[in-house]
Amino acid sequence: MRHLCVLLALLLSAPVLATTVAEVASPGGVLTVRVDIDGDGRPGYSVERNGKPVLLRSGLGLLLTDAPKLERHLAVSATATRSVDENWDQPWGEWRTIRNHYNELRLILAETVADHRQMALVFRVYDDGLGFRYEIPEQMHLKTVNIAEELTQFAFAEAGTAWWIPAFEWNREEYLYRTTPIAEVGTAQTPITFKLASGLHVALHEAALVDYAGMNVAKVDGSLFKAVLTPAGRGAKVVRDTPFVTPWRTLQIAPDAAGLYMSNLILNLNEPNTLGDVSWVRPQKYAGIWWGMHLDTQSWATGPKHGATTANALKAIDWAAANGLTGLLVEGWNKGWDGDWFANGSDFDFTHATPDFDLAKVTAYGRSRGVRLIGHHETAGNIANYEPQMGAGFDLYARYGVDAVKTGYVADAGGVKVQDADGSVHYAWHEGQAMAVHHLKVVTEAAKRHIAIDSHEPIKDTGLRRTYPNWVSREGARGMEYNAWGQPPNPPEHEAMLVFTRMLAGPMDFTPGIVSLVGRHGQPIQSTLAKQLALYVVLYSPIQMLPDLPENYAKYPQAFRFICDVPVDWADTKVLAGEVGDYAVIARADRHSDDWFLGAVGDEQPRSITVALAFLTPGKRYTAQIYRDGPGADWKTHPHAFATETRTVTSADSLTLVLAPGGGQAIRFKAEGGPLRP
Repeated sequence: MRHLCVLLALLLSAPVLATTVAEVASPGGVLTVRVDIDGDGRPGYSVERNGKPVLLRSGLGLLLTDAPKLERHLAVSATATRSVDENWDQPWGEWRTIRNHYNELRLILAETVADHRQMALVFRVYDDGLGFRYEIPEQMHLKTVNIAEELTQFAFAEAGTAWWIPAFEWNREEYLYRTTPIAEVGTAQTPITFKLASGLHVALHEAALVDYAGMNVAKVDGSLFKAVLTPAGRGAKVVRDTPFVTPWRTLQIAPDAAGLYMSNLILNLNEPNTLGDVSWVRPQKYAGIWWGMHLDTQSWATGPKHGATTANALKAIDWAAANGLTGLLVEGWNKGWDGDWFANGSDFDFTHATPDFDLAKVTAYGRSRGVRLIGHHETAGNIANYEPQMGAGFDLYARYGVDAVKTGYVADAGGVKVQDADGSVHYAWHEGQAMAVHHLKVVTEAAKRHIAIDSHEPIKDTGLRRTYPNWVSREGARGMEYNAWGQPPNPPEHEAMLVFTRMLAGPMDFTPGIVSLVGRHGQPIQSTLAKQLALYVVLYSPIQMLPDLPENYAKYPQAFRFICDVPVDWADTKVLAGEVGDYAVIARADRHSDDWFLGAVGDEQPRSITVALAFLTPGKRYTAQIYRDGPGADWKTHPHAFATETRTVTSADSLTLVLAPGGGQAIRFKAEGGPLRP
């Protein structure tokens, strides 16, 4: 009897064999996805690259709060495939034209028991990655879906290294990246980047996050991960009426780090532009009344240090106009900054200025000088206070010609205040379903007034800028302000880390260009001067601030020249070299001239990197204006050691880039005889 019990236990614990029910390969046959159903009717999928496993069998399904989970007793009732190969143009971006080339597999799964509920699994497979999502059709026994959790898994076939930041901690996305073995990852935000033992690079993220909770991933065991949705604050994590689709779960897969960045998977999985003519969205460089607050020489609050005064704004407009900038960000212009605004945000008023700021005068003077005000809506995460005022706030800006607004949600994670339909207010998370809904409300309301949005303390970027091109940038990581007062400040590896992690999601308003290289009370910034220039090329955003104080730019006129010359809108992008957290070399083609620009950033180690200039137009000569680390440069000892040189180059040449510790290099390849930027 005892032996029979042991045998029964072994049989019950044995894996239930799965049968492949469908498969789809990428257009070039690089990736293959197989979908199976096991003996209990549980669906799963696996991924191969060139015949070698990337993901082993990984489970799929949805856990509900008020009904049995959608995961067992499922069978395929229908399948369909299709192929798409098209090109589409970005109104602004890192590439003018993007190819969207994939093979799609759609499976309808139906329960074989009970209410015969249905869901679809849709896979789109590209040569450089894949996306998949759940689609829940309208059906009699599933009118409203209350999702407690996804049962989505990612079972990596190999061990390796991961670069990640923790999820569900108080400081949102603003953490330094950790470098650990895959097996030591905890619960992480996405994008999360992996380098497998074979050298293959994989980035795990999501696309088209609409009316749904943001996805994080948690290590289950070894190299097995599961999806973990962001909580709602109360109740189910996601509540949706059928029919609906989930965001795409995405895997960018490449032989090296550069290949991850060159993938347009996230954008391609989003819907096309829904706004129509967006010629009013203007990529630009701008000045700001901003860095002084982080240095504590100015304040957001009114008083003797108040930065957002009429006098300060008029002076900043003159400086911006004199240096070819078209915008000025002014933070602290509106009522609500006095007192402990961070605590609740309930005092913010988005239509009334402080007594020492004349909005009409400032915007009129700016128009006369060709400089538009960039608006600012800080909410302290209190959207219950913000949303009722938002429309009036945008109307005010539209009346005064303000066509871009920086929004802010400075509140601890889990501390967003949301108002329900019944008028009650509860706390929520920055990346929960309520905030996914809120951010799109902001973007669409702004679009009605031809206003672009730059979100800080945002929900993650999932490529929605394709659908809503006025969502131009966002923060969502440790930016430059941490170099003013952060403990610790951003280390030298930080920017080379961001390129292959956070920047895989989309543009970041990092605010490079602090040429003084010091923060509050003289805190040293762990960067050389040349690296600050390179960041304008390496860390992409279609809007870029010149954040330092004007007197500091005056001290370094050669460096300032490059910052004024570098564009913010590109026709093409090439990642020439890079390793996660070590270094990155990126070349970009100006959308409005024949010029190319190159940025290279390193970490704490000195580096020498040789790059071919094959990206330049063959047969054309260029003057390479080189801004590099000078002799003895080192962020610790000689951060301002800086040198410039020029040489004539063609696409047949190579350049050796020498980076100091904490260093970088920036180059403008000025086309000889071609149209030039002013």
